[in-house]
Amino acid sequence: MMGLLALLPLVVYIILVFRDADPIPVTIICLLVGMIVSGQGPIKLGESIVKAMGSFLAVIGLIIMLGRGLGEVMTATKVSHTLVYKIVYGIGINTQKKAMLGIGASCFTLIALLGTMAGGNAILAPIVIPIAASVGLSRSTVGTIFDTVGEEALIVGPFTPPVITLLGLTGIAYAPMLLFVALPFVAATMIITWFNLQKIQRETELTNPYDQQDKVEAFEPTPQSNRATIVFVVMFIFAILYGIFKQAGTSFIVIIMLSLSLATGFAGGMNMKEICRHIVKGMAGNVNLFFLFVLLEPFLGFVEAGGGFKALAVLLQPIADMGGKAGVVLTGGLIGAFGISGAAVAQLKVMHSMFGSMITQQGISMFAWAAALIVGSRVTSFIYPGPNMFGAVGFAQSDDIKAVLRNGWMVSTAHCIILVIYAVVFA
Repeated sequence: MMGLLALLPLVVYIILVFRDADPIPVTIICLLVGMIVSGQGPIKLGESIVKAMGSFLAVIGLIIMLGRGLGEVMTATKVSHTLVYKIVYGIGINTQKKAMLGIGASCFTLIALLGTMAGGNAILAPIVIPIAASVGLSRSTVGTIFDTVGEEALIVGPFTPPVITLLGLTGIAYAPMLLFVALPFVAATMIITWFNLQKIQRETELTNPYDQQDKVEAFEPTPQSNRATIVFVVMFIFAILYGIFKQAGTSFIVIIMLSLSLATGFAGGMNMKEICRHIVKGMAGNVNLFFLFVLLEPFLGFVEAGGGFKALAVLLQPIADMGGKAGVVLTGGLIGAFGISGAAVAQLKVMHSMFGSMITQQGISMFAWAAALIVGSRVTSFIYPGPNMFGAVGFAQSDDIKAVLRNGWMVSTAHCIILVIYAVVFA
């Protein structure tokens, strides 16, 4: 009974985040509930928070802030803009389908590199909307591309918060995770979305078009931005290959972020002071996430200390008895997808805390569990309107949430089917 009582903070968390409450106040409330339920005092709470500063989640928070800092340098040096320009004009856009392909490729690349949908789409929109308008793409079509492709980029980019968290929780290296876990989900999403885009375009070309004033002059890269882009791309590729060869861990990403920021900034004509100012400015935009992750660690720690996760494992044991390994993987993925909301990193951590002991006891393959974590953290964003979806539609200057949701529901169905395959074949 005490173990079940220790689950109270987790229950409160799930209820509040699904009521669209801000995750930081929710986590603070649950932290206080956990402190009371576990019989800890304010001194123990303070010690837990200080200890959490050196936790895995705190490291993830630091990396996310550094990634935002790198994104700020890339934006200031116009590297992000130049990458989009090269992709779009490299494809040679003169038809609607080529425009869809170019915008999708730009969106995927930029968000995978920056690790943020909002930041990536904010840079992307003013560059590609004139192109979309010139070939007659509708706002609904562009909004669907921004949302769906952006969500998939977050499970592929080597430095995105969900990928870093997934690798840390499962212990899988980046290359195997990409090839054997992420790519099937991405491939299914892209195929389904491509056919849906043709239908959305036909239905909304005349009802939700861009205005003539949207057809403004496109971005033109300068020699300096071209030079900075070349330096960034070369160093980025080298860093990825070096990290894979050396089997570098999460700590290596901190060095990569700082090195890329400095090299890109210098190549873009900045001095050290300017580079540091942009890094700090970017990092400041993600302080809220760092604060969230620091608080999330002791919150889940109180649940674990009170025996909550052990009690949960006992409650879920019948699933393992009936469905075996496949049942555990499916249950974990579907509970994450339909029962836990909030920031993707927080979802991943909560899911792994809930099912981690069962995964270990059952000897379940981490590849199958990684598939469950992907479904649990991504499907939520596809089936419910949330910040990412509203942001993507807004950047596309659209208000057609229905088109994005319809595509998201079809993609989510495919993801669940893929999860069943992983659970049955690989668990």
